[in-house]
Amino acid sequence: MKKIKVHSASGTYEILYGRGAATQSPKALARLRRQGAIFLISSPRVWKYLGARLEKTFKGVYRATLLFDDREAAKNLSTVEHTCRQMVRAGADRRALLVAIGGGVVGDVAGFVAASYARGIELVHIPTTLVAQVDSAIGGKTGVNLPEGKNLVGAFYPAKLVIADPELLRTLPPREFRSGVYEIIKYGVIGDAKLFRFLEQKMEKVLRRDPAALDFIIERSILQKARVVSRDERESGLREILNFGHTFAHALESVTRYRKYLHGEAVGWGMIAASTLAVSSRILSAKDSGRIISLIARVGPLPAWPDASVARLIAAMQADKKTRAGRLRFVLPEKIGKVRCGVEADPERLSAVLRDCAAAGPHK
Repeated sequence: MKKIKVHSASGTYEILYGRGAATQSPKALARLRRQGAIFLISSPRVWKYLGARLEKTFKGVYRATLLFDDREAAKNLSTVEHTCRQMVRAGADRRALLVAIGGGVVGDVAGFVAASYARGIELVHIPTTLVAQVDSAIGGKTGVNLPEGKNLVGAFYPAKLVIADPELLRTLPPREFRSGVYEIIKYGVIGDAKLFRFLEQKMEKVLRRDPAALDFIIERSILQKARVVSRDERESGLREILNFGHTFAHALESVTRYRKYLHGEAVGWGMIAASTLAVSSRILSAKDSGRIISLIARVGPLPAWPDASVARLIAAMQADKKTRAGRLRFVLPEKIGKVRCGVEADPERLSAVLRDCAAAGPHK
């Protein structure tokens, strides 16, 4: 089992990565040297597949299991309130430890609950999706959506420990697995040309969930995320590179009310749009853009571009947290392995890119 350290303002924490790591969770929690009660928090969907196994793992260690709807459409303040009230009824006090077991929605909601409940309780992540293992469980971002935009209410609240076990991905549905692969492509584009080339050469093995291929891409992605957030925890500079494709993606999720796309799928479309905009803006070569778009296409079919006007999509982008004084700012690739942050796009070019994406396939 490998240990990867992440530095945060509240102290250094570890990511434990390896096959079978989840079975070592009680021992890892014991090493935190704490005395409060442990509460597991997950969703009915995750618990259907992993509940019996994890209850056996944590037998005699935890007080209660709390479940909530982990659909993106339910990632809101009502779910936060419902979860906090569950914790009150379960007897959680300010010494409680919350163990979040699930994908990105579970981690985001549980993280915000941990940051808020009793003004802050300890948090551990056991991510069960590819997206969560390589991205959302690392770095301390928590939050929920508003109708006006994604993740607009939240907090920076790092976990005390992250336990990433690729064995937990075995029961992950194919669509959710592919959603995570898009995020890994992102890591290749923003800062790891070797990872990108590996994905080009081994995509079929990745999609078959070949253990060696998965170990390579997951560990490499975790290392990159840990490096970036350790240097820039609160997104004041370097961490912005992680938002490649996300300004478009968040708009797509918002206009479809978080019901059409898995997050990684929206990021897949967002990377296509961002790469197209980069070529139009003479930042990226057509050759490298072609490589990015081709690799995304090899992962599998994306849900079609939404039937939404250019004006509506741009309005949704205006609600993005990265907007400054009403000006849209994008992370655009310069080449495979390097991106440029804070690019303000020409409105006509941006509109043309959105029209091109809309014309790429039928609406569904």
